[in-house]
Amino acid sequence: MTETTLTPLPETTAAQPHPALWTSLLPPSAHDDDSICAVSAQGMRVRFADGTELLDGDSGLWNANLGHGNENIARAAYQALRDASYLSVFRYEHTYARRAAEALVELCGSDHFARVLFSTSGGAANDLVMKTARHYHALRGQPARKLVVGLRGSYHGLTFGGFALTGENLGQQVYGVDQRLVRHVTPNDPADIEKLMRAQGGQVAAVVVEPVLGSGAVPLTDEYLDTLLRLRETYGFLLVADEVATGFGRTGDMFASQRWSRRPDLLVTSKGLTNGTCAAAAVIVSRGIADVFRAEDATLTHGETQAGTPVTCAAILATIEEMRRLDAVALGRRASEVLGAALDRLVAEHPLFDSADGIGLFWSLRIRTAAGELLPQAEVLDQIAAIRTAGAIVHAGLHGVQLMPPLTATDAEIQELVEAVRTGVERYAGGIR
Repeated sequence: MTETTLTPLPETTAAQPHPALWTSLLPPSAHDDDSICAVSAQGMRVRFADGTELLDGDSGLWNANLGHGNENIARAAYQALRDASYLSVFRYEHTYARRAAEALVELCGSDHFARVLFSTSGGAANDLVMKTARHYHALRGQPARKLVVGLRGSYHGLTFGGFALTGENLGQQVYGVDQRLVRHVTPNDPADIEKLMRAQGGQVAAVVVEPVLGSGAVPLTDEYLDTLLRLRETYGFLLVADEVATGFGRTGDMFASQRWSRRPDLLVTSKGLTNGTCAAAAVIVSRGIADVFRAEDATLTHGETQAGTPVTCAAILATIEEMRRLDAVALGRRASEVLGAALDRLVAEHPLFDSADGIGLFWSLRIRTAAGELLPQAEVLDQIAAIRTAGAIVHAGLHGVQLMPPLTATDAEIQELVEAVRTGVERYAGGIR
């Protein structure tokens, strides 16, 4: 038997204190920094522990589509907490969940969709999607359909199923993520997915696509969508619209897939679902899938303790009501025209900006260095920090940043956001940190 020598853990002492919070997606050296520690948020403004106030150019990670601090959503959540506290959809039901499910089916189209499965995040919802698709095919006598296809450059979360489906290399191998039953194809390349289907179409359970790829704000083309819909008819897989980022008005419609010529079999929504107030997601299930489970009286093995709680469902209902009261989709379309025009001017007039791509209020801005090269991906977070110093929060993109202001953003706020981006990029290119 071979002996293994273990490296001893480093000692910690009172002289080496560590912060208790382990911040997501940052190295430990960047933790415990008051300039990134938010204390409150209202509208499009976020206040930080170091005293700064920044314009929120990514709607709190695409969540607060109606801006921060919506009073009507807060009141609905408060009332549910007072009246019902915790109730479960884990082998039980409650009236809040029933009403929220009915509202979501109506919102997505009751002529096609029939049932709602509640989850707690976009990643967990994508895990649920993969299970639902495989179970559906097993019930129809096709248990070999296990493969799930995603797009290269896509993002579907960091839970083990969603992480496997994510089409970016984010360290899946380090964490032992099992991708043996996942395939990836090039977005907007009909020939690539046609080749895969010719080889393995009979084994494919589902194809999962973001209507706009989150990593680069790249919309799927009409030609590509028509190819997916045609291949669905030929090969019998389920087509899933992952609308975690694109739902609730982000791209100019309540859901981006409402522009497709035919509807998806499953629709995933999360971020804007409660305006970011709860850990919430939902999978809206087509009538055809629901009917197969009902005919077999089959139990889908999935449950999450905090999914579909009263406070979550009350926030969902209030968010839908607020979207309608504010005519938020129309507001978002108006704001998108202002943002798109401002970004076009920036690219046309300024050599540090390479291109702007996007739709609605979902934009990616590619940046150049002072030498004229595309901003290296390794420098994107430093560029974001420079923009933060100039007064705005933005999100990482490919060779640049993403801008996702709320649907309720005013013209003045959008102009302020674009000006902060311009200033931050100029400072970074000039060596000012």
